Amino acid sequence: MDSKPAQEVEEVGAEEEEGQNADEYLNTQSPEEEENVPPEVQRRIKALKNIQLNVTKLETQFYEEMHALECKYLPLYQPLFEKRRQITIGEYEPNDEECDFALNDPDEVANAIANVKLTESEEEPKEKVNGIPDFWLKIFKNVEMLEDLVEHYDEPILKHLSDVTIEMSAKPMGFKLHFHFTPNEFFTNPVLTKSYAMKCEMESEDPFSFEGPEIVSSSGCHIDWIKGKNVTVKTIRKKQKHKQRGSVRTICKTVEAESFFNFFNPPQVPEDGEAELDEQTQIRLTTDFEIGQYIRERIVPHAVLYYTGEALDDEYEVDDEDEDEDVDEEDDDEEGEADPTPREKRSLHSRMAVKSGQQDCNQQ
Repeated sequence: MDSKPAQEVEEVGAEEEEGQNADEYLNTQSPEEEENVPPEVQRRIKALKNIQLNVTKLETQFYEEMHALECKYLPLYQPLFEKRRQITIGEYEPNDEECDFALNDPDEVANAIANVKLTESEEEPKEKVNGIPDFWLKIFKNVEMLEDLVEHYDEPILKHLSDVTIEMSAKPMGFKLHFHFTPNEFFTNPVLTKSYAMKCEMESEDPFSFEGPEIVSSSGCHIDWIKGKNVTVKTIRKKQKHKQRGSVRTICKTVEAESFFNFFNPPQVPEDGEAELDEQTQIRLTTDFEIGQYIRERIVPHAVLYYTGEALDDEYEVDDEDEDEDVDEEDDDEEGEADPTPREKRSLHSRMAVKSGQQDCNQQ
């Protein structure tokens, strides 16, 4: 019974040793390890790293031009996005030709026609529906990372969200998200804006860590809340008793409340490049950057597919085999760490990161 585990340990150790030997020729070596690598091999590795450095330099140029291309094409998308806005808020009613969308699956076409006939045969509703009600609110509730931010008291406000638009900047590199609201009883701003500053450059100390443009800071806007309607704060009442007289008084304290609209008041990246952030602030910043990038790259360009849920089906589609493997791994991990919260476990595989030290993060 004891021989088999011992054998397994020996085999794993042999594999690790073999991997280390290979790494000696591929990775940066410590002075002790370099003594074991022939000098001629060390020279060739340095030559390869010089080549790799030039590749990375080309990558920075590539991503800079990609960003400039996005800036160039954004005005071409705007008329289409404007037509989308007009339809969703009921300013424009599409004609029959514009509504003639052919589905690929014949069965789906038949079902769609049947549903239309069924609707036509039913009694006319008392009130005609205008546009597509709660278009953006439903999108936010469909997307898990945004749904986590939306509280129940945010929903009546987000019903007034009429559009989300993008503004791109090539130099300085960055973008802005504009959230357009119809007149409402909560705040007077017609537009709430979130700005993101980006950089696309190698770090001198670690050039090979470059993976493309990254967001380095974000800033929101001031919301002009109508008195008594600010959902980002709440009042806590606490009773205090006087030690001598025995009288009781009530103390009111205003504290921050969970709300989607905290999105417009993000944590600030320290201007001091050497200042370190606590873990919670680090997570909030990373999440804020991911959400901003996701809204820009995915949600705004494909809004209707997030409204219908089709975009979500594509993103979360997994094979049955992969799902089974994940379940097995969970069963084996009986003494693992506690599961992270939904916000901590989100990963969009983006290139954004809040890096330790926050070097060169003093852009606004």
